[in-house]
Amino acid sequence: MTKNEKLRNTLSYYLVFISLGLGLGITGPALPSLAEQTGSSLAAIGSIFLLSSFGGMLGTALSGRIYDRVESGHRILGLAQLVSATGLILTPLAPNLIVLLVISFLSGISLGMINNGANTLIMWTHKKDAGPYVNGLHFSFGIGAFLAPTIFAQILKLGGTYQHTYWVLAGLGIPTALWMLFLSHSPKAIVEDEEEASGKGYLRKVLPMVVIAMLFLFFYVGAELTYGNWIYTYALEMGLADATQAAYLTSGFWLSFTVGRAISIYAAARFKAEKVLAIAFLGGLSVLTLTLAAPNSINLLWAATIGIGFFMAPIWATGYNLAGQSIKLTATISSIIILGDSLGGLVLPSITGAAIERLGAESMPWIVFVAFAINGLVFLAMLAQRRKAVLDVA
Repeated sequence: MTKNEKLRNTLSYYLVFISLGLGLGITGPALPSLAEQTGSSLAAIGSIFLLSSFGGMLGTALSGRIYDRVESGHRILGLAQLVSATGLILTPLAPNLIVLLVISFLSGISLGMINNGANTLIMWTHKKDAGPYVNGLHFSFGIGAFLAPTIFAQILKLGGTYQHTYWVLAGLGIPTALWMLFLSHSPKAIVEDEEEASGKGYLRKVLPMVVIAMLFLFFYVGAELTYGNWIYTYALEMGLADATQAAYLTSGFWLSFTVGRAISIYAAARFKAEKVLAIAFLGGLSVLTLTLAAPNSINLLWAATIGIGFFMAPIWATGYNLAGQSIKLTATISSIIILGDSLGGLVLPSITGAAIERLGAESMPWIVFVAFAINGLVFLAMLAQRRKAVLDVA
């Protein structure tokens, strides 16, 4: 594959992840409106996270074998993107919660295929040099997640509705889907890696690291999506902001997240993954204490939101790349690890909706803090497993 082909592929995956961020970034600001649209409580509407994540798990699991076997992973990625855009069109048209949950489940399948596919294809494109490019991929997600609530706030300001926002975002995603469908030179896994890693013996050998990497993504994604999706509702329920201000608060989270991911591209090229992750966890836990210490301060909430977005930014890509430095990643093994992503997005945001309904909005920051703290402990377990693997080889 030539340098130009690698560049074209990389930029195409970035466009797909911008669309992925747009689709996920609108969910939080739209939650109260979707609850009203379907006549649901906050606890009930939170179940869209559950169904979307179930779909994501299925899409991730299926796509591992598909990407390993098909001739063009780009076509699979393009089809998944087209289904995702269709889901955005249909979501604000759902007449009741059951229909909305079906749409969320089907959209989740496509999101799982996009997440696993783009991460795997970019690793195959750049191989051992993939670190900064993986961070760039997730920086692209941050761009989309930041733009979604910003677009939402601007459409509200112009007299539009959340339905219009969904349709605008779908319109932005469809051209990307069509581009991916006809993009040539899809990368392939390295043959010797594929032959070794496809065997059950190899999977058994690397299973401890696979499980730890799954747990790493589980707690990270759970914390990220819980904060990103529920901070809008938290600000409203605590009486700290109106609808437009809460949308900007959500944008602030994703903006700092995006800035953090931009910086993490440079950090991935200059510093070891272990150092980047250690700083991210220490910084994130420190700023989260602000919301716990003064839950009624909008100024501290803004500071915590900007801070946690920044420190969360490098964790997914850096942790995934750290696992990729430890074991050989085929699409199948990658899909197993990324199941942790889908499970995290399933469990914690859903629990948070029920917790807000029963215990009050102030429970949300505590859930994020505990999940993020456990995530840090799993990171330490990953380092211990890496050292053990090195000693075993020696």
